[in-house]
Amino acid sequence: MSAPEEERRVQDAARRHARTMAFAEAEDVISFVLSDPGVRAARERVEAAETEFGRELCARLQPFQDRHDQAVAAGDAVLLTGACEGKHGRWGRICVLPDGHETSMEEPHWGRNREGRPIAWVGSAPDDW
Repeated sequence: MSAPEEERRVQDAARRHARTMAFAEAEDVISFVLSDPGVRAARERVEAAETEFGRELCARLQPFQDRHDQAVAAGDAVLLTGACEGKHGRWGRICVLPDGHETSMEEPHWGRNREGRPIAWVGSAPDDW
């Protein structure tokens, strides 16, 4: 291996290490912040409000959940790709409303949480957040 190739290999390894360390540090900070009692209490209040709002909307929006469940069972890619991309994968939420519902229907995201209870929320986050 030539000297320039070795130098490039070392620089690449150093960049990977720095990135890995930065991500690990960020995860530690996020875990520390999320473990704060005040943050936990606020999260519990938000989850309670989302659950209550989800129950209130259930009668009107349940047909969308039924349609989504049928599409998943049948492997209906057309219907599934037309669904809203709003999700909070970390919390087990997938919006079952049609794409664009926030403006066309003026509805928040709605679906079921990982326990199977109706839930409504505003905003979205990537699956890995």
